[in-house]
Amino acid sequence: MRYPQGGGLTAERQLFREELRLQAAGRFARGEASSVIARDLRVSVRSVQRWRQAWEEGGPRALRSQGPASLPRLSEKQFTQLEAELAKGPAAHGWEDQRWTLSRVKTVIGRRFHMTYTVQGVRKLLVRNGWSCQVPARRAIERDDDAVAGWVKEVWPCAEGSRRLVEPGSCSRTRPVSP
Repeated sequence: MRYPQGGGLTAERQLFREELRLQAAGRFARGEASSVIARDLRVSVRSVQRWRQAWEEGGPRALRSQGPASLPRLSEKQFTQLEAELAKGPAAHGWEDQRWTLSRVKTVIGRRFHMTYTVQGVRKLLVRNGWSCQVPARRAIERDDDAVAGWVKEVWPCAEGSRRLVEPGSCSRTRPVSP
């Protein structure tokens, strides 16, 4: 995950970055070089160059924070309703097993709220609201370890294919038939 709270900067971090950009604007006015500003502010030279371009086009106002890149399409109230739907389980929505997948959650959102999300959009929505991928705490009772071992020995090698050459090869690319 890029940011600790799941998809954006905190208000304090946005303010900190805005202050950096405004400090850079004061230094742009004094004519300092981008590389010097970048080193002193501990940011990339490319960021300073983008800030300088924005500053030249719109002044210090252009360096102010624009706010979040996008707002969630589901409101807090709608997400609460979605959580209630997910709590009912997949069987209540017509699926035979008890696994929630991103595509199933996407389908529920479409049916319930008449909105279309991408699978990655659903993932971001869930992570932003504190949900995470879950792994079973223990193996299923129905698991047959003998069948799994047989599959690994018999089926998997056929699916994987052989990577070894039939005849011995050479480690030299320039002289493949050297003795």
